[in-house]
Amino acid sequence: MSAVAEARDLARHYRISRGVFAEPAVLKAVDGVSFAIEPGRTLAVVGESGCGKSTLARMVTLIEPPTSGSLRLIGRDAVKRAPQDRQPLRRAVQIVFQNPYGSLNPRKKVGSILEEPLVINTELSATERRGQVREMMAKVGLRPEYYHRYPHMFSGGQRQRIAIARALMLRPKLVVADEPVSALDVSIQAQVLNLLRDLQVEFELSYLFISHDLSVVRLVSDEVMVMYLGRPVEQGDKNKIFDRPLHPYTRALLASTPSVEKKRERMVLKGELPSPLNPPAGCAFHTRCPFAKERCSSERPTLRPVSGRAVACHFAEDFA
Repeated sequence: MSAVAEARDLARHYRISRGVFAEPAVLKAVDGVSFAIEPGRTLAVVGESGCGKSTLARMVTLIEPPTSGSLRLIGRDAVKRAPQDRQPLRRAVQIVFQNPYGSLNPRKKVGSILEEPLVINTELSATERRGQVREMMAKVGLRPEYYHRYPHMFSGGQRQRIAIARALMLRPKLVVADEPVSALDVSIQAQVLNLLRDLQVEFELSYLFISHDLSVVRLVSDEVMVMYLGRPVEQGDKNKIFDRPLHPYTRALLASTPSVEKKRERMVLKGELPSPLNPPAGCAFHTRCPFAKERCSSERPTLRPVSGRAVACHFAEDFA
């Protein structure tokens, strides 16, 4: 079974001006990410703010081109393809944004918002479009009378249901969910997550799920990729990573997450996240790592297989 999305050494760098006389700096927002998402599976990407999660989401949805690396969507090259030939790929990959309050046009009624993808991408009649919209509204739990209402008349959870319905109007193969529940109350989060899981089964969807909430990630994901300063530090099966994390950064993230299942060793990270404009030499995490040794400050670890997952740590075997 071929992957819905497949990336190899994907990177996105930005040139940042530092004034008239200074050389521009290079910000490596994403610097070498590889993954494959199979049909019906969910890859969750986690990490602190600034680690490159949202930049990765923008590349996968073709909002931004990568600086280097390869990206294949539904079996087709998405990087070297001419812009006019990317339309089928854009239909196959849709995004649900973090903020349901800002992602919907406040001047349009719900029916018009949901019809818009069909108007742009299909030749359906107005009657057919309305029929498909009402069908999708029912699938996401929106009542028929909501068709003629404006976004400001809904709660945050209802708005996110509208956003999810809009993303599914073109029957995509992959949905990129960029922090889709972080702006919602906890009780509403569970409802939206259950909806996403039900829709995944019904439509055979694949998800690229961006989140900083590890309790949410454990609920929805099949595989996890932990990122730090634009690079993956641990990547693999969800259960292996949650049950026995091998990278010190992953261990610190999990130790900071409340759990009723088992008590984890408390880890306190030193300092703050380094500037991505001037990342540390060697392992980018060594300035905050309680287990760092001399080798860590001079030699950058490669992502390598250890105990059934990939880990970018020189001493990962010590934690296996």
